[in-house]
Amino acid sequence: MNKPGIIQFKPVRDQVDEAEWKMRVDLAACYRLMARYGMSDMIYNHITARVPGSPDHILINAYGLMYPEIKASSLYKIDLAGNVVLRPDTSYGINNAGYLIHSTVHQGRPDIHCVLHNHARASTAVSAMKSGLLPLTQTAMRFYDRVSYHDYQAVALFDEERPVLLRDLGPINKVMVLRNHGMLYCGTSIADAFNIAYFFENACRIQIDVMQAGAEPYYPPREVMLRTRDIFENGPNGPGTAMSGELEWPALLRMLDRDEPSYKD
Repeated sequence: MNKPGIIQFKPVRDQVDEAEWKMRVDLAACYRLMARYGMSDMIYNHITARVPGSPDHILINAYGLMYPEIKASSLYKIDLAGNVVLRPDTSYGINNAGYLIHSTVHQGRPDIHCVLHNHARASTAVSAMKSGLLPLTQTAMRFYDRVSYHDYQAVALFDEERPVLLRDLGPINKVMVLRNHGMLYCGTSIADAFNIAYFFENACRIQIDVMQAGAEPYYPPREVMLRTRDIFENGPNGPGTAMSGELEWPALLRMLDRDEPSYKD
């Protein structure tokens, strides 16, 4: 029996359907994995995912939690206008810059179901290079001529930046370098967005290694770069077999299940 004067909060798990809960578990896992692979920035940055069956609702982190603290039940559900639909049991709010960036992409790109913004060290270093990402390796050639660039305009808190963000991202690309700032990755799923972020960051790390070595870089012919990118985009066995992160995602979850299972709470 409830005691008089005590408000009983219904657990988040009991307020959402199975599809949303699975999305919450996957998104919490993505936050944990970003920290595990050195691509987080304390409590800052954001990853959002569309709620299945509710394309105008997205899940986002509470602003104040470290990535290894984030759980399925600690995510906010908001609409694309910024209104809270379901608030977790926390005193933390939502990062306004994160809402502005992510809601803009979710509104303008219905093909995108997960948006990941971070300030990982190597890709942020490349964001400050005039050249941007160079096609130095197979990992980098995956993104050849598929990277958008957005000039820095101060901290993203102003509505007037919304149309510029969307224009610069374009209708196809899944990666946008935010000049002098960080990265924006877009995925058709959470697994896809994490896969893109992981390999783009590695491509940037290798680029910095090559630059530090001081040797003259070697570039394959353009047609080889294009062929490499097309294989990654369409798959080695034709359309539908592209590298989308789905193959390794279960293995990544098994690792988290073993080491930090609280992400599923």
